[in-house]
Amino acid sequence: MAEDMTREDVTAMILSAKKQAGLTWEGIAERIGMSPVWTHSAAMGMNAMPPEKADLLVTALGLPQEAAAILTESPTKIWSQTVPTDPCIYRFYEIVGVYGPSLKALIHEKFGDGIMSAIDFDLEVKRVEHPKGDRVKVEMSGKYLSYNSW
Repeated sequence: MAEDMTREDVTAMILSAKKQAGLTWEGIAERIGMSPVWTHSAAMGMNAMPPEKADLLVTALGLPQEAAAILTESPTKIWSQTVPTDPCIYRFYEIVGVYGPSLKALIHEKFGDGIMSAIDFDLEVKRVEHPKGDRVKVEMSGKYLSYNSW
């Protein structure tokens, strides 16, 4: 079956096993020793898993061992280039649209001409209590990469 198994098949198996087991992404991440954001991203096919993490995930969710090999493959990252319609995802799109130029300007002021890496990158989502209603705190940390100049 491994030859016929696709990344989409493995993602569907992960989602089904997660639901059947009543697990959270945080719980799965704890079992494999990774962050919840990275675990979800890799499970959705946006990152390759190191072999040992793929083995732990397959074991934790009771998936066929063949799925581990699929999880270690380097993915082709493709997503819709249209404006997202999901309200939560749209807000992130809106945030980047509104604040992206400001973030870029501030990064350039503080570091020079370059970018924040999305490869050497950490992302955390936290719940913060607030008197006006709980807040979502999203914290990103990426390595600065300067542009080469000739």
